[in-house]
This record gives sequence, C-alpha cells and structure tokens, in this order.
Amino acid sequence: MAAIPEPAPLLLGPSIDAYVTADVPVCSPAATAGTVRALLTSRLWASVADVAVCREPEGDGARRLVGLVPVTRVLAAPAETPAESLMDPDPPVVAPGVDQEQAAWKAVRHGETSLAVVGADGRFHGLVPPTRFLGVLLREHDEDLARLGGYLSSSEQARHASEEPLRRRLWHRLPWLVLGLVGSALAAWVVGGFEEQLAADVRLAFFVPGVVYMADAVGTQTEALVIRGLSVGVPIRRIFVKEALTGLAVGLVLGVVTYVAVAVALGSAQLALAVALALLAACSVASVVAMALPWAIARAGRDPAFGSGPLATVVQDLLSLVLYFALATAIVA
Repeated sequence: MAAIPEPAPLLLGPSIDAYVTADVPVCSPAATAGTVRALLTSRLWASVADVAVCREPEGDGARRLVGLVPVTRVLAAPAETPAESLMDPDPPVVAPGVDQEQAAWKAVRHGETSLAVVGADGRFHGLVPPTRFLGVLLREHDEDLARLGGYLSSSEQARHASEEPLRRRLWHRLPWLVLGLVGSALAAWVVGGFEEQLAADVRLAFFVPGVVYMADAVGTQTEALVIRGLSVGVPIRRIFVKEALTGLAVGLVLGVVTYVAVAVALGSAQLALAVALALLAACSVASVVAMALPWAIARAGRDPAFGSGPLATVVQDLLSLVLYFALATAIVA
C-alpha cells in the first residue's frame, strides 16, 4: 500500500485540487489485465494514462489506493496477469490541498505520468492526468517569469490584460479615467475657492503645477514599487514605514532646495516657506496614498495596474492643492 503522504506544507499558491479528476479507471488488485482492458474500452474516461488499483470499499465506503498501473503495461500483459503484479506499489501521492507546483515536481522527479491524490486516511480522491500537469507546469513557469519581471503575481492575468480586445480594454480603463475627469473638475473647484488669495498675490499660481507634479511623481515611484512588491508577495506592512519615511525625506530635500530658489528669485521668504512646506506635505502624503490605493484595489480583487494611477492622481492632486493653498493662506496672507 502507498505510504501516507507527509502533511502538506504551507501553501504557496493554488492547490492541486483544481486539477484532480476521479473519472479514471479503477480496478481491484486481483483484476486481470484482460478485465482491465475491457474496463478501459467500456466508456470514455477523463484519462486512461494510469489505472488506479484500490482495495474494495470498507465500512466507510471509501476506496484505498494500493498502486498505479501504467496503461502501457496493461496493454502488453497477458490477459490472465493480475493487476497487483503490474502496478507500482509506491506511486507518488500528495494530500488534498497541496500546492500545485510542489505536486507537479514530485510527479516529475518520480518519473510517473499521473499523480495520485490521497487523504491522510488513505482515501483515494483521484488522479492528476499528464495533460493537466502540462497546465500546472506552464502556469508555474509563467508565474516565475512574472516574478522575475516584477509586474503581476499572475502572468495569466498579465497576458490577458495585454491581449484582451478593444472592448475589454475600454471597459477596464475608461471608468478610472472618467473618475480622473471628475477629479480634475474638483481640482478646478478647489482652485476657484482660493480666488481671493490668487488675486491678492498672483505669484501663488506660479507654483501650483510644480507642487502638483512633484506629488504625482513621488506617488508614481511609490506605486511602481508597491505593485511590483505585490506581484512577488511582499506585504504592504513590510515596506510601509520605509516608504513613508522616504516620501518625507524626499519632500524635505525638495522643500529646502525650493525654499532657497524661491527666496532668491522672488525675494519673498514667506512665499518660499509656503511652497517649501507644501512640497514637504504633498510628497509625504503622496507616498502614503500611493501605497494605500494599490493595496486596497488588489484586496478588492481588481488589477491595481489599471486603477492605481488614475485614482492616485486624483487624490494626490486634490490633497496637494488643498495643502498648498491652506499653507499659502496661513503664511503669505
């Protein structure tokens, strides 16, 4: 009888359960090769690469696997040969729920065409046929390449997003862009709310594009790192503090440089301080927003590559404008 498999390790991806089929020929150890050949031709099976040899159901009605017989042995053996003399009494087996990559490589190393899925009590659940192994290995190969490239946790999703037809492309992108259009209208409304401050000192308008752009640029860098991290399984909590401090440090450096440049160019220490503090605040907030949105979109089961950029741009622009004009009003006015 096949040895009870070791407990499945921590799952690293989709399990082998999606590839198992119970629609395979099953015979008893005493069944002859002739009987098994008749069984193979009795109807259409999901796979006939191997025949599962099981003991007759016991009190619980479950079949216990004792070995596998490759169909090539069944076809070549004399009609009276019992299945127990043809079978591999120790085929590769895995427990239900085991990671698909671990299961596939176990079968490959063992040199078998099929992999048996057996519960801890020896109960036979079914076989993973060789054609489905090709799918497992291809999926894992693609995911490994995706991790190396750092773009998505699933290359199947990446390939689908790259090759989908025009209608699906528009469906995935336009809602986010419409949201961005709404955000631009809100941004115009925010700027209009500070009309008095702009009329009092038109120089405040000079720095609106710079503050908004720098916040977007810092956020875009953070988004790229977060999405690439999500693709290789790096949790947000592992990078949150470092990335937030990075945004703060970048804002501080840009603020100091901007303060000196504006103070020298325009001769206004107050205006220079307002712009510098706005850059510091906008860059710091942009890093946090750029981490939170891809994580939230991914948790919602959507592809963060489509929505993170447009949505983060809307939020960052609005926050940057509010911060800039609030500081300008408090310091310059």
